Amino acid sequence: MARVVVALGDPNPLVAGQGIARLRAAGIQVDLAEGVINERARELNIGFLSRMQRGRPWLRLKIAASLDGRTALNNGTSQWITGEAARTDGHGFRKRASAVLTGIGTVLEDNPRLDVRLVSTPAQPLRVVVDSRLQTPLDARILAPPGAVLLYAAHADAEAESQLSARGAQVCHLPGAGQKVDLAAMLSDLARRGINELHVEAGHKLNASLLSLGLVDELLIYLAPTLLGLGRDMAAFGPLQDLADALHFRFTQVDRVGDDLRILARPTGRDALAKPN
Repeated sequence: MARVVVALGDPNPLVAGQGIARLRAAGIQVDLAEGVINERARELNIGFLSRMQRGRPWLRLKIAASLDGRTALNNGTSQWITGEAARTDGHGFRKRASAVLTGIGTVLEDNPRLDVRLVSTPAQPLRVVVDSRLQTPLDARILAPPGAVLLYAAHADAEAESQLSARGAQVCHLPGAGQKVDLAAMLSDLARRGINELHVEAGHKLNASLLSLGLVDELLIYLAPTLLGLGRDMAAFGPLQDLADALHFRFTQVDRVGDDLRILARPTGRDALAKPN
């Protein structure tokens, strides 16, 4: 008798269980995997599971910092805190994501491209900018091909939108509290666009907003063996009044990459994604 082992059930309500049912109707034994195989399959498909079950992408927040948690000097200088191996490794995480997101502050200060260059890739991820007032310069490198660009704004500016559209960018208006972009609504919109994993490389302000709203699913931190002293923090939230108010994470993986450390951590106390049957 033929036998099929399914590593992971499909959570998509449009097709969930149909493939297994057809196999069994054809007389094929179908077993659902458990243990290591199931967990590995879940990790490989973590973004798809997040989009299907929660209606938003799996948000991975990448930060490169010194041992004392500084992401830049006081004057904004940040290139390069970590080494070449860590930067190449970070591009690998960009490659696996459906979209790479940053904020307008980073666009104005660092003028990044945010594409995948240091590893080979068959396609570029969507580049996303949180730009409440549509301040992205028309000559910004993030607007240059290859790859598509999506800007989220909170304020209407017909002239700026027309000019940015002429440069190939799409603009989506999602106004929220405080004349800022509604970040939760943005994640829902990205899910509707088919984004599974969202890779974020932003500044301390946007990092803080995403963390404070509980929208970060995973931290990807590269720590360099360097002390910078006074400088910019990983995330500008607080000050907290009590240690109990701290945001708690659990380390899921710690590895050495070149001369730096790569730390993966996920929030504690948060319900895990359901396991599809």
